[in-house]
Amino acid sequence: MVSTQEQFEQVQAVKKSINTASEAVKNQALLAMADYLLAATEEILAANALDMAAAKGKISDVMLDRLYLDAGRIEAMARGIREVVALPDPIGEVLETSQLENGLVITKKRVAMGVIGIIYESRPNVTSDAAALALKSGNAVVLRSGKDAYQTAHAIVTALKKGLETTTIHPEVIQLVEDTSRESSYAMMRAKGYLDLLIPRGGAGLINAVVENAIVPV
Repeated sequence: MVSTQEQFEQVQAVKKSINTASEAVKNQALLAMADYLLAATEEILAANALDMAAAKGKISDVMLDRLYLDAGRIEAMARGIREVVALPDPIGEVLETSQLENGLVITKKRVAMGVIGIIYESRPNVTSDAAALALKSGNAVVLRSGKDAYQTAHAIVTALKKGLETTTIHPEVIQLVEDTSRESSYAMMRAKGYLDLLIPRGGAGLINAVVENAIVPV
C-alpha cells in the first residue's frame, strides 16, 4: 500500500500538467475520462458487487442504495463528466482591472488552487464528479472515499486515469487515498504544503472532525 504522504508527494510532482493546461486540453481530458469510464463498466460493476457484499448488514438500506451501481448509473456518471465539459472555464477570468497613477495596469484573474483534497462518503458517483470538477478548474485532486465504497472508487479512478493516459495531462493528478483508516482523513486535514484546499462532504461527525483538526484551508 502506498502511504498517504507518498501520494501527497506524487501529486505535487505532477500537478503542473493540469494547473497550466489550456481549456481545450482540459476538455479533451474530460471527454477521454468519460469514454474510459463507460468502457470499464464491467470492471466497475464487479468491484461494486464486492463492496455491496461486504457492506450488507453493516450499513442501512438507504446507504446500500447510495453505494449500488448498475450500467444506467455509470452512464449517468459519464454524462455528468461530459456536462462539466460544457461549463465555462473559470481559469483566466478577469475579475478586476485597475490602473495606477504611473500607468501600471493591475489585473486580478482567477487561477487554479493547485491541489484539492476531497473527503466523502460512500457515493461512487462523487468519485467521478469530484475528479471532473477539480480538473475542469485546473486542479489536481486527492480523493478519500468512504471505506465501504473503496473497491468501486478504485475501479472508477483506474478508468479515469486510463483516459488521462491518452492526453498530455499526467494521470497521477488524480489520487485515490489507499489508506481507508481514519488516520488518512486526519493526514489530509494536516497536509499543509501539500493540499491547497480541503473539501469535506459528509455528516456531522466528519464536519466536526475537520473543524477540530484541519490546519489547511477548508
